[in-house]
Amino acid sequence: MMDYARDMIGYGRNTPDPKWPDNAKIAVQFVINYEEGGENNILHGDPGSEAFLSEIVGARTWLNQRHMNMESIYEYGSRAGFWRLWRLFCKHGYPVTCYGVATALTRNPEVVGGMKEADWEIASHGLKWIDYKDFSVEDERWHLQQAIKSHEETTGERPYGWYTGRSSVNTLSLVMEEGGFLYSSDSYADDLPYWVKGPSGPHLIIPYSLDANDMRFATPQGFNSGYQFFTYLKDSFDTLYAEGEEGAAKMMSVGLHCRLSGRPGRIAALARFLDYISLKQDVWVPRRIDIAHHWHKHHKP
Repeated sequence: MMDYARDMIGYGRNTPDPKWPDNAKIAVQFVINYEEGGENNILHGDPGSEAFLSEIVGARTWLNQRHMNMESIYEYGSRAGFWRLWRLFCKHGYPVTCYGVATALTRNPEVVGGMKEADWEIASHGLKWIDYKDFSVEDERWHLQQAIKSHEETTGERPYGWYTGRSSVNTLSLVMEEGGFLYSSDSYADDLPYWVKGPSGPHLIIPYSLDANDMRFATPQGFNSGYQFFTYLKDSFDTLYAEGEEGAAKMMSVGLHCRLSGRPGRIAALARFLDYISLKQDVWVPRRIDIAHHWHKHHKP
């Protein structure tokens, strides 16, 4: 069992005190996934159309064809949805981390300008919004390197956070091998950041979330309405906040997509949640890079 490749124990029964700034009882971290223009499309050299995370639940790839309905759904995210989310978070003064797909960022410089104007973190979401599970190590490494290069050219700075999403068994090793990331997030294994062994020393994992995530609007047995989304976010927050009051503070990640939460019928639920946490005391709303800096400083491996 000592050779088992997975960590099933983690922090165990007694989680550490994260020592959030100002003794916050919870860290609530919002991610906006910017993928529009980086998804599967024969225009991008892919074998077929996109089939993941859209209003067309259960869609299938159309090989060697463009799927015009799917394309327009993704276009909504970059044309309208992003700006609706941007206005909401700017209004509340809450920073976010954007998981930016490199090829998507290159296709909308105005969006990149909006992210930088709001002082949002732009972490890397890979070169393309595609599935990497069948990639060779060499091909995935090349994509990672090209993602960093493109990201720096587009934003003016290399990314310090990484999240592939549709990852492979080699993704984490390649991220650690590259050596320039302060953290990566291809994990859903905990409510707190944690360290893993890397080839050049410890590497920080800041786990993400697929449950407090608007992607469930686009999956079977997911959210049917904004009310369900708000209730789930509120229940998650209340549980973690109560744990923080008992001395076991945690982190809550909220995942958003421009083409999903950017719709009028859904963003109202998100707005209610932002209003709700605004009324609470001792809540820290950081970017993921802020959590990374905090963990590197206060919780060295």
